This record gives sequence, C-alpha cells and structure tokens, in this order.
Amino acid sequence: MRIRHLPETLVNQIAAGEVVERPAAAVKELVENSIDAGSSRIEVDLREGGKSLIVVRDNGCGMSREELVASLDRHATSKMPDEDLLNIRFLGFRGEALPSIASVSRFLIRTREQGGEGYEIEVEDGRKGEPRPAAINEGTTIEVRDLFYLTPARLKFLKTTATEYGAVKDVLSRLAMSHPQISFRFSHNGAQIFHYPVLAEDMLEQGRQRMRDVMGPEFMANSLPILAERGNLTLRGWTSRATYNVGTGQDQFIFVNGRSVKDRVLLGAIRGAYRDVLAHDRFPVVVLFLEIPPEEVDVNVHPAKTEVRFRDGAGVRGLLVSSIRHALHGQDIQPTTSLTEDLVQRLQGSGLQSPANISVRTPYSGFQGSYGGNQSRGSAGGGALAERIFAAYQPRMEVPPSARFDVPVEDSSAAEDMKEYPLGSARAQIHENYILAQTEEGVVIVDQHAAHERLVYERFKTQIAENGIESQRLLTPEIVSLDDADAARLLENKESFARSGLDLESFGTGAVAIHSIPSLLIGRVDLPKLVRDLVDEIRETDSSSGLESRLNSILATMACHGSVRSGRRLSVPEMNALLRQMEETPLSGQCNHGRPTFIALSLADIEKLFGRR
Repeated sequence: MRIRHLPETLVNQIAAGEVVERPAAAVKELVENSIDAGSSRIEVDLREGGKSLIVVRDNGCGMSREELVASLDRHATSKMPDEDLLNIRFLGFRGEALPSIASVSRFLIRTREQGGEGYEIEVEDGRKGEPRPAAINEGTTIEVRDLFYLTPARLKFLKTTATEYGAVKDVLSRLAMSHPQISFRFSHNGAQIFHYPVLAEDMLEQGRQRMRDVMGPEFMANSLPILAERGNLTLRGWTSRATYNVGTGQDQFIFVNGRSVKDRVLLGAIRGAYRDVLAHDRFPVVVLFLEIPPEEVDVNVHPAKTEVRFRDGAGVRGLLVSSIRHALHGQDIQPTTSLTEDLVQRLQGSGLQSPANISVRTPYSGFQGSYGGNQSRGSAGGGALAERIFAAYQPRMEVPPSARFDVPVEDSSAAEDMKEYPLGSARAQIHENYILAQTEEGVVIVDQHAAHERLVYERFKTQIAENGIESQRLLTPEIVSLDDADAARLLENKESFARSGLDLESFGTGAVAIHSIPSLLIGRVDLPKLVRDLVDEIRETDSSSGLESRLNSILATMACHGSVRSGRRLSVPEMNALLRQMEETPLSGQCNHGRPTFIALSLADIEKLFGRR
C-alpha cells in the first residue's frame, strides 16, 4: 500500500482520541484555556455527565475575529511567544484542544475581546463555518454538544452518566484548588453542584478558604500546614495527621506550577514520608503545591499533561519527604476531630442502659507494680482512697470491677496541676488497658499499649540516628542474580544502601554480591527476596527507601514486644509518667500502624451525651 496523507478531518479525530478521551478531559482543556485567558469567573454547565452538552463560560480576555478563526486550527496558540518548550508557563501550550474537541462534536464558540465586537463560529461534522457577529459579554463561551457523535466506537466506551459526572467534578475541584483567586460555578442537569466564590483579597486567606470549600472543614481541622523552600523549589499545602487516613490514594492532590499531576516520584515520596506511621493499606489525605522553575520540569510527556519529568527527581522527592516528616514530627499532640465526633455519634445511638439497669460490681484490691518492671500483687501506693470508696459500696457489689480508681490523697494537688498538661492527669485505668485522664477541658482516653509502643519505637529510632545502624559482615558473600538493568539500578544506589548497613558490589554481568547487612536483619529476612524487592521499588518509585522501610518494620515489631501489654495494671504515677512521655514524643498521637493512641472528649461532648446541650 502506498504512503498517503490522511485527510485533515481524520487527523483531527485521531488527535482528539489522544487529547479528549472523555467529557472530563474536554472540560479540563476548556477550563484551562479560560484560566490562561486571565478569567476571574468561570462557569461550567453539564447535561448527562457532559455526553450531550458541555458549556464553559468565562470573563477572560476574549479574542478578536482573526484570533477566533485561528484558534480552531491545529497547533495555533498564543501561549508560547518564545517557542521554548522548556519555558512553559501556561496550562495549555500545544494548540490542540479546541480543534480536537470541535472535530468530534457539534461545536460553537462565542467570544469578545475587551473593547471589541463579539463573534461566533460553529463547527459541524468537522467543518469550520464562517465567523459571524454575536451578542456576548467580554470573555468566551463554548458549547460542546453530542461529544463523540462522529466517532461511535469511542462513544460506546464512555461510562455511565454518574461516572462521567463524577470525573468532571473531580477535574473542576482540582482546578479550583490550584486557582483560589478564580470563582468557580458548576451545574449539572440544571442543578447547581457547587459555587466557590472569592471572598478574600489576601492570597493566603484565599487558599485557606478554597481548601475549606473543596476539602471540607474536617480536613482542615485534621491537617498540618506545609511551607518549605530548598534552592529554587517551594512546597506549600496541607497534609493530614496520620490518624486521619483513608483506604485509597485517591485523595492525594499534587500540583506542579498550578498543574494537577499524577507523578510516581511524588506519590512515592508521600508514601515514604508516612511509611512508619501508617499501615500499608492506609493512605493520607494530601494537598500539595510545588513551585519549580519551568526549565526544571518537563510537562510535555503525555498528551493529557498529567505526567511530568523532573530534572532533579531526587531533590524534589527529598523536599517532599523531609517537609511532610517535619510537619508530622512538629505537630502538637491532639486527637483527630473526626474520631471524637464519631465517638459521640456512636454513643448517642448505641442505646446505652439507664442507670437503673446497670449492676454495680464488687471491689478488687489487687494493684500491680512499677511501670516497665515485673508485675507484683498487692497495693501500689495510693490505693487507700480507692479502697475506702469501694468499701462504702460493698453491700451493693457482687463481682470485681472492670475500672479501677487510684488517686493518692497526698498527690491530689499535684494531680490538679497535671490538668494543665495537654493529656491531663490520670484518674483511672479501665479494663486494664485504657487510661482515663482528666484535662482542663474534658477527659482523655489513652490506649496504654498503643501509646507505649510508639514511645519505644521512637526511642529505637533515636538511638539508631545517634549511633548509626550496626552492620554484620557475612562469612561468605551472598550472590544474587538479576537482570542487567536491575543490577545497574542497585549499584547506582550503593551509597544509600551503605548508610543503612547494606554493603554490595557488582559480581560480574547481571549479579551483585552482598558482603554486609544490617544486624537487625540477621535471621529475619530472605536476603535474595529483599534485594529483588528493593529493585522493584527503585523501578516503580525511583527511590531506594525500601531497606529503611524494612528496618523500621523490624523496629516496630521489637517495640510492640517491648511495650507495656494490654491487661497490665498501672499505678497512677506510672500512668502519669506515660502521659508525660507522650507529650514529649513526636507522633505519639498514633501507633506504628496509624491508629490513634488516645481520644479526647470535651465537657461539651460529654454534656451532649447527657442531654445537657
């Protein structure tokens, strides 16, 4: 078959398949054009998830008659005046969106530049009509009807109306987050879905307002602000506390120079930052904005422009990891608000027994000894008051209690002073696992095992950071056979592995020799499998942090076995000592798996339970 030139209409349809694969992609391209036009107000109307109608209105700079005609030609754009692909400062830059969308829909565009006349052009069956006068305010309005009616095969691959609507909403939410200085209004089938106005002049307040509008007040109450600079990189945004997490990675929003991206390096960095505070199947909620010189990032990797490539990927990753970890370690100790709200709702709807139906139980006088030492039976100083209280109710009690009060008379003033601490003063131990503490504003319930596990774990990490990781030299090197490319990847990260106690070198073609491993791993891991897992992580995330993760996992296991157990009775001084250590230890608000170590109830919450509010 002879080589021939494809018709222009077919070329446009092929291009449309790369740029506009669903209504959400069309909306994204059109709204990005509105943003590039300097709009302060953007409105989007949809019908049937965008399959039958998409309307985008803006109050941007508009176009002249000549520009309107040129805008529907492929690769015609006003956004690259210097023709430099390494200096892209707009969301759109290829000049493909409008002609691609117009080639697979019934398309109408109206526009009017400031101080000029309004014009419109209609495109039908891929054929561009002549411009004609139109009545329109300054700005641009685009109507896209019957998307993909010219390409029925692609039309069949569209999802349900609800799915396509959800995808459009997600796109608009991302654009609204990255451009808080623009008002966004979105409607579907005649009903307004959201309206994000601009109510503040200060840019920082605009950003906070937009986050509250899009992400909700719950996220803002349970997130930590991030603002960091390193060289020519600037990172800002919010990242959730470890106890505020979700089951998927869909709530991680990353923007590079205002552009929403899904980059494996950045996603891997977020995962690495939360590695030792979240379980492997839980994910944080993150909104991060990275500002980087345009010449340091390539956004021309994929037609959808959601993938990027960094000149210094390691530097970008390091900034994200260190910034998030610094925020997590520097957070004030406080509970996740959603946990408290959920607890109150559960208690209110649990059908609690009335006081008349609650049986009172007999006292048990055995208290256990020192925190962190051997268990001992008998009174632990300060139990006299509790025993007298129990004795007063002796006639009505039949079985040992599940909660124990142990407040020493001589330490009552000290206990009052402790209420000034964030976690208050210990008042009771419930079910030999939960510490009940009184604060100035309410009560705190602490999981003693989870809390102590985090304290021991952080102590282990501190000791390793101060003294280094002890390495054990193998009697005979372990030879691991790999693919040539995988072996090269490992050797490129040789120095990073050496800092974690893993010494390796090349052993001919497609193999590496392991000479030393961290002492913590002796007898605990399958070394060839560990090496291959490290290769897989480098290939996927361009990071060599898998060894650190494995070491942290072992430390977490050691911390679990070395912490105070559930069922262990603690005296009041022991409980208070645990509370004070929690207040001084970073990340003590969650265990090593991301579960909360304590829950706080304010007096207002308690009064709600008793109908006082």
